[in-house]
Amino acid sequence: MKKFLSILGVLLILGCDPFVTEFEDSSDAVMYEANSKSDATYDSGDVKVVTWNIRFGIARFPFFGDSCGDDVILDDDTIEQNMAAIADSLNAMDADIVLLQEVDVSSKRTGYMDQVQYLLDNTNLNYGCYASMWKADFIPSDGIGRIDAGNAILSKYKLTDAERIQLRLRTDQDGLTQYFYLRRNIVKAKIPALTQGTQDFYAVDIHATAFATDDTKQQHIDKYVETLAEIHDGGDGDLFVTGGDLNSVPPGSVTDFCLSDMCDGEDYHTDEAEEYHKEGSYFENFEGEPDILLPLYDVYNSAIDSASYNLTEHFTHAPSTSMIDDTTATMYDRKLDYLFTNGTWDSGSGRTHQAAWELSDHLPVSAVLNLGGE
Repeated sequence: MKKFLSILGVLLILGCDPFVTEFEDSSDAVMYEANSKSDATYDSGDVKVVTWNIRFGIARFPFFGDSCGDDVILDDDTIEQNMAAIADSLNAMDADIVLLQEVDVSSKRTGYMDQVQYLLDNTNLNYGCYASMWKADFIPSDGIGRIDAGNAILSKYKLTDAERIQLRLRTDQDGLTQYFYLRRNIVKAKIPALTQGTQDFYAVDIHATAFATDDTKQQHIDKYVETLAEIHDGGDGDLFVTGGDLNSVPPGSVTDFCLSDMCDGEDYHTDEAEEYHKEGSYFENFEGEPDILLPLYDVYNSAIDSASYNLTEHFTHAPSTSMIDDTTATMYDRKLDYLFTNGTWDSGSGRTHQAAWELSDHLPVSAVLNLGGE
């Protein structure tokens, strides 16, 4: 493997066509439409919003790297069943806007299914936009092969001006690893049907870094805050709904999860451990991270307010230990997924859908936005 990677690195340096797609700081998102659209006309009133990291439709499959597993490829029938269950869940929620993370559109690991198109064709959602965070003709490790995965916004109403906003790459990796690694992003789109007077309406979706040990997470949240401020502070005070998998715990939360995330054979918090903390599980790898989301809570309205966000009923992360056949295993252990707006949520409408834990390692969060109706 090392020899292969060395040869591959030389080929890249010599100017062969790139295996991995790289992106500009800002670029157009990929637009989608359902093959058969449902009847959806917005007049006034409430708008329901959902955010969900769907784990590229593999449900509780022990995927390598994020669940103490060794497997990479899931069979086509199981992917189809999982995606059908996700579509059924979205239909039951009857959302107007859905913010998705970890969606595959052309990946070997999920049978090359275009999951954005599948969900549009099997829900009451009509329009979508997509932004890759990991797009490569070939990933040379662990049998991953071809991959295209990223974030998507789905909506009952037409989307326009869809933009992919690049987030900074990790700096704690060697050059070759970084080349083949994820290019996380924010995807932003305008929804003209929800314009309020002179105020345009935007949906903004993000998936921040999970495993960085440098300041990448801070950089991602800073860029997110900056993107929202550009909308909020615009000349007409435009409206937005936003959310996603921020991979950050709420202010005042427990921050060290490396023991609960530890896989068999790993050792942390001992003098013998090669690394004292498990990558991605220790949330204090730089000063101030326990309060990293305060700029969002201080300025905007959260679907799950600060009086409730640390309650177990609003935890959105289902750890790998909950995949095992053990009734004592922890099913939910922290909150990582959020919805915010600079508008107004219907009081008490915020909900964490923990019954969906079998469909992903993250749980959906929904809320109803009040746009001035009764």
